[in-house]
Amino acid sequence: MALDYGRRRIGVAATDPSRTIASPHSTLANADPPEEPPAGLLRLLADLEPVVVIVGIPVHMDGTAGEMAVEARRFAERIALLSGLEVVHRDERLSSYEAEELLREMQISRRRRREKGLKDMLAATVLLREYLGESEDG
Repeated sequence: MALDYGRRRIGVAATDPSRTIASPHSTLANADPPEEPPAGLLRLLADLEPVVVIVGIPVHMDGTAGEMAVEARRFAERIALLSGLEVVHRDERLSSYEAEELLREMQISRRRRREKGLKDMLAATVLLREYLGESEDG
């Protein structure tokens, strides 16, 4: 499972049982404070039973960690603590850009591309696909 962390929304992607196909799953409204996982996410983790949770860390283009990266890391630590699952941090610098490109390639209308959560789910899917691809190679 992969999560595209945002202060308002969290994009979720999941994989099939064979761990070969990454697919958009859902978006969840983030909790307040945002570093705490929303209750819906904890239920989703229990339902989907992932082996590992990938959390996108939004670092700056120069590789430095800003406020959002620190916040996303705290969020990931809370998930690990509350769920007992392995949580992997993942550089997500270009995942939102790649998600936008996917939407264009899929010829999704501009109006639909602006729907809240669609890009978040696809960004999580990009993170998960990259992770699965590296797992295959390694």
